[in-house]
Amino acid sequence: QVQLVESGGGLVQPGGSLRLSCAASRSIFSINEMGWYRQAPGKRRELVARITRGSLITYAEFVKGRFSITRDNAKNTVYLQMNSLKTEDTAVYLCNAIEPSGIEYWGQGTQVTVSS
Repeated sequence: QVQLVESGGGLVQPGGSLRLSCAASRSIFSINEMGWYRQAPGKRRELVARITRGSLITYAEFVKGRFSITRDNAKNTVYLQMNSLKTEDTAVYLCNAIEPSGIEYWGQGTQVTVSS
């Protein structure tokens, strides 16, 4: 089992940046895939970015060129660098991990609010 704790959210103006962190309670070296999702009020949860154990990365179309996901196995942490933030990026951002067995874990989420 693994617990995921997100941090780094907050209030930022349009055009600003934030870096989210997802700290795992144990080694993530063997975890197949780690990712960031987001959910805005009244909307479905959607993929933002994910990175596999082999460092293959997938980005949602709406964040390409603005967001960057990285994985630090030594620190058991996954990061999401978010630049050029827009008001429509406002959401709760959740960390996700998928074991080789297919078992999936979620963090509690961190609120990101983009507003002037």
